Amino acid sequence: MSQWEEVAEEGELQSGGRMEIIVDEIPALLLRAGDDYYAIEDLCTHDGQPLSDGPVENCEITCPRHGARFDLKTGKALCMPATEPVRVFSVEVRDGKILVEIED
Repeated sequence: MSQWEEVAEEGELQSGGRMEIIVDEIPALLLRAGDDYYAIEDLCTHDGQPLSDGPVENCEITCPRHGARFDLKTGKALCMPATEPVRVFSVEVRDGKILVEIED
């Protein structure tokens, strides 16, 4: 059974914005692209560095250190040097609140 954790208010994040959050004690990023929200673990699977300052384009985030790219929807590693996916979390907006799913 999963649980949902409130991480932000809907108005806190503008389109193109990002916010560092904690999801079940895991550092993560909440990103907004248009009206869609994504939450990913803030960790490049190539070298363990944060993705927080990486550019976001076309629903992908690029690691600022070595250029590995990850799909925001699936977490899939899209290019070398990363070969492992980054963890993603389901996001819902309910009553003006942004919620992220925590799996048991």
